[in-house]
Amino acid sequence: MDNLLGVSPEQLLLHGPTKRLLDAYHWHQPKIGIVASYTPKPFDVKDHFGVFRGVDQIEAFAQATIVSCATFLECKKQNCSPLELKDKFIPAFISVGNVNFHNYLQEGDTFISLGKIKFYKFRQMVADGRIYKAPKDVDLNQYFSDFDENKLENYILNDDFELVAELFDITGRALKKEIFNK
Repeated sequence: MDNLLGVSPEQLLLHGPTKRLLDAYHWHQPKIGIVASYTPKPFDVKDHFGVFRGVDQIEAFAQATIVSCATFLECKKQNCSPLELKDKFIPAFISVGNVNFHNYLQEGDTFISLGKIKFYKFRQMVADGRIYKAPKDVDLNQYFSDFDENKLENYILNDDFELVAELFDITGRALKKEIFNK
């Protein structure tokens, strides 16, 4: 495969169904960036006033960018499937840079993560990006069918996409599984 379009996040991510904060990939250019979406479910906002927490937004962005993109690239490099790769590595945060929240998300709000890859080497990836609340009833696959690197770089979207968060230096690394077995 050339990119993640058409791939189900369940096929790529290690995260179980209650911790997977990613529904679909809408645009992906390896080594450049990605656009992915998620709609918070009732269990995502339970005991938090119906609001999808900021920390969960950061996790959703990380899953959409550094985990998904790095897994894709590492599978290509090692000529293996995500299932084979997850027998060797576990994704982990290394650091989180600045995060600025401009708005909030609630159960049922579909949002997109636009992630720009800044660095990838030795199973470590750094990404910057933004989270936007998507307009109701927009077909995200259709909307992003003509998306390109310039639109990603400059965050060019229609005005009805509402800025929720700006994220900088979100960093993760695939750690060897034996580290966790000590």
